[in-house]
Amino acid sequence: CVAKYGQKWVRTRTVVDSCSPRWNEQYTWEVYDPCTVLTLAMFDNCHLGKANAAAGNAVLRDQVMGKVRIRLSTLEMDKVYTNAHHLVVLHPSGVRKNGELCLAVRLTSVSLASVMCLYGKPLLPKMHYVQPFAIPQLDALRRQAMSIVAARLSRAEPPLRREVVEYMLDAGSHLWSMRRSKANFFRVTALLSGAASTARWLVDVCHWRNPVTTVLVHLLFVTLMCFPELILPTMFLYMALAGLWNYRRRPRRPASMDARLSCAEATHLDEIDEELDTFPTSKPNDVVRLRYDRLRSVAGRIQTVVGDVATQGERVRSLLAWRDPRATALFTALCLVAAVTLYVTPLRVVALVAGLYALRHPRFRSRMPSAAGNFFKRLPSRADTML
Repeated sequence: CVAKYGQKWVRTRTVVDSCSPRWNEQYTWEVYDPCTVLTLAMFDNCHLGKANAAAGNAVLRDQVMGKVRIRLSTLEMDKVYTNAHHLVVLHPSGVRKNGELCLAVRLTSVSLASVMCLYGKPLLPKMHYVQPFAIPQLDALRRQAMSIVAARLSRAEPPLRREVVEYMLDAGSHLWSMRRSKANFFRVTALLSGAASTARWLVDVCHWRNPVTTVLVHLLFVTLMCFPELILPTMFLYMALAGLWNYRRRPRRPASMDARLSCAEATHLDEIDEELDTFPTSKPNDVVRLRYDRLRSVAGRIQTVVGDVATQGERVRSLLAWRDPRATALFTALCLVAAVTLYVTPLRVVALVAGLYALRHPRFRSRMPSAAGNFFKRLPSRADTML
């Protein structure tokens, strides 16, 4: 078992011929920032015993059995967390579950106030913000740092092999992976699901799906418009109450590696084989051609989404760019009318009228798109001039 935090690496002794090893070893690290991660991984030592004798002159590699990451900021002070973490590793035949790793972790601090002050300090030294590195420079420095650490630990006694260091430092995390791309897409979808559910709830309120809720929203809206000084206190009070309400559902143990979140359980074997392939590839031409076509299809969908987002942004810019003279003239005239109206009308009255119009009863609504939406969709974009 290998553990790493900061610049300090530790390695347990190798337990030979045992499927349930017990190390009973204890290590201590000095925490420089609570918002950092302790990384542990377990390996099958293939350089000892029968495996080494049977291999002969073949190149042996330590077999990966799983990894655990523990973010220190998720731990409570002076509390001992004794949990079994699942060991999951990606294998060419699929997801392989290699048992559990039992750990006892405790985070201690002399001064809680000093820890709380760290949350407001910059993550990096000042020079990183004055003269920041470019992305290619960061990638090159990361590769060089990994090579330096691997060379240093290979001379230790007992040595740590290069494959161990690469796995601990996630050396291949920047390479293309269909599985990782899908996982990140689902993460973004889950992140936006809260905003989407709020928008759906607001649409239901505006369409009077639940009359009681809509009436309560009307009362709250009219109250806030009549007393605008209560808007910000109400928002912060709601967030404070939400934080207190979620306290009872707080996590009680450090998070383990999640195969479902990583989209590793439902991934096709060919996608896993593509992710575990070497760089440059060592596969035959037919396999590479098939994977290239699949990559083009995925990139095409991403390209379409990015193009749609760019089109909407360019339509906003074209409102005042006179690419469509009639649309810009109409929008300019509307802005002039709005400026005069807002000047002679109190902002409280304008907000109240706009909110009540948005919350009007479905009897006063039309199923046809609004005039503003039709106007916006007719605006030009730079997609018309692309080859």
